[in-house]
Amino acid sequence: MKLLNLLAIVCFSLAFSQSKTTQKQAEKPLDNPTKCSNIKEGTFLRINYPKNLWYMTVKDNVQTEFYNDGKDFIKSTMVFVDDCTYKSIVLDVQGKDIRIKVDDVFTNKIVATQDNYIKIQSQISGDKYNFVLVKVKENQK
Repeated sequence: MKLLNLLAIVCFSLAFSQSKTTQKQAEKPLDNPTKCSNIKEGTFLRINYPKNLWYMTVKDNVQTEFYNDGKDFIKSTMVFVDDCTYKSIVLDVQGKDIRIKVDDVFTNKIVATQDNYIKIQSQISGDKYNFVLVKVKENQK
């Protein structure tokens, strides 16, 4: 019974601390001006997605999205139209259940940033998608 009570307290504490962290992030103002250059290099995760389902790397204007524990990927070149808008042109696709094809073009607009968070609006064939990425802090050597 004591173990059950302890487990309930630990779960409550974790939920409370997660709630406070999310609330603090929501209270912080957005970057002004938007820090669009944050997308130009690094490793990115989608919020609410575990890294084994999806993560992205960007280096030298090449964006690679990894799926399925990194076994499948979509590699695209990034062509910047302006500071906060870029086109992703698909160069290579590896994986069976990926509907995206080589030469597909996505138009991406960074609509907001907050520290390492980047909100992007992506469009392909008239369909729009909004998502938030978080830039992972790289270990300094």
